[in-house]
This record gives sequence, structure tokens and C-alpha cells, in this order.
Amino acid sequence: MERPRTEEPPTAAACDLELVIPAYNEEQRLGPTVLALAAHLRGKPLTASLRVVDNGSSDRTAECVDRLAASGIPISVTGCSRRGKGAAVSRGMVTTRARWVGFCDADLATPATAIDDAVELLRDGWQVVIGSRRCTGARIPVRQPALRRLGGVGFRLATRRFSGPVRDTQCGFKFFEAGAARRLFADVTTTGFAFDLEVIARARSLGLRLTEFPVVWSDQEGSSFRPFADGRRVAGELWRLHRTMHRLPSRVGHHASSVRAVGEAG
Repeated sequence: MERPRTEEPPTAAACDLELVIPAYNEEQRLGPTVLALAAHLRGKPLTASLRVVDNGSSDRTAECVDRLAASGIPISVTGCSRRGKGAAVSRGMVTTRARWVGFCDADLATPATAIDDAVELLRDGWQVVIGSRRCTGARIPVRQPALRRLGGVGFRLATRRFSGPVRDTQCGFKFFEAGAARRLFADVTTTGFAFDLEVIARARSLGLRLTEFPVVWSDQEGSSFRPFADGRRVAGELWRLHRTMHRLPSRVGHHASSVRAVGEAG
């Protein structure tokens, strides 16, 4: 397969990679996650920074970031009063000044070592790089409870028209060429569970160069998603997304070669 053209980085880039961590009341889990990320990035042949987007926390999430910054870790905190993980991620993406930007969850369900694979793909010229639990080569040492897995199957069946060949839309480990990220997230309207799906649907509509790569992922305790209580809200998000994407000109067929085909993990 011919590798896509690599674009020159923006001249005003503050660093090579910025990693955004959306956080809502994450003072307990944030410290170990940031330390693991910083330890892995230290000594890598690129400049990197971490940014926590505090999504209206009522605990000491912001103070935790301040303590980590005082210890010498390249990390900052940005506030986001608009509720929802999608809103927090979007705020980080549209304001980045890095060459590349990604996001991961505060529980670090995907280990920091996966950043290396994402950066290699970005260097190769891919504009949207998606960590996947369903790609060939992915592993899930600790699986979600059965009810969550069943809900995931239903979600994938209901959203296939948006995701296309992308096998895993919901893994919280995605990276972007910064210009593509600003272009995508400036228009993202979904703030909740389905925001990843809107990002992928818009990327396909725009014909951006998109690929998945396999990750190791383990379910972590403390998820705030409740399948029954939040089901109606997700259904509403999908309905609004359907209306939004229906108004966009579809370029997916014309740009099908921009999405690298992936296999499903066995």
C-alpha cells in the first residue's frame, strides 16, 4: 500500500504532540495516569505536553494538575463549563498549538506505550488515527461486564452507516494531525457518549486519511456510563447526529481509499 503524503507541520507549533485528557471529578485516577504518560513520553524523540480539560469538576481535579505541574511535569489545565466528554475533548482539540494532538481517558484503559504506534502513523501522513479494540492484533485482558458488551453490539449495529469500515468508534484513544483536528472539532455538536461517532462520520465525509490500529485495552472500574439510565440520552444523540450528518454532502464513496481497511480481532 502506498503511504499517504506527509504534510509539513505548522510553523507555530508549540510542541510535536499534545495529549488531551478530559476529566470530570478524576482527582483519584488522574495522578497515576499522568505519571504513567509523562514517564513514557520522557526521553522520546519528540516534544510533548499534557493538558487536562476540567469538565466542571466539583472535586480537586484542577488542584491535582497544579501539583503535578509543580513537580516538573509538562501539564496544564483548561476549564470547560459545557458539560460532556465530547465538549471537553473538543475544547482541547480546537485550541491546540501542537503538530499532532490526541486524547485519552483519565483511567488510562489503553497503556501509554500505544502512543508510539499512533505517532508513527501520524508521521506516515495519516490525519486521523484511531485506537481500536476490534482491529486484528488488539487484546482485551479485562473485558467489560456482559451487559456493557451487549449494549456495545447494539450500538455498533445502529451506527454502522456513520462508522463505515471503522470497527471500533468508542475506544477513548484517538490522535489527529492538528489542522485536521481543528477542522473536525470546530463543527462537532455531540457532547456525550456518541461524540466519537460524529468525529469519525465527519472525517469520512471530509475524505480525511483515516486509519485504525490495534491496542491493548482493559476495562477499568469507575465508569460513569449507566446502560439503562443513559440509554435514552444516547438514543437522542444518535437521532440528532442522523439529522446533522444527513445535511452534509457525502464524499465517503469518492474517498474510500482514504480509509485503511482493518480486520476484526479474533
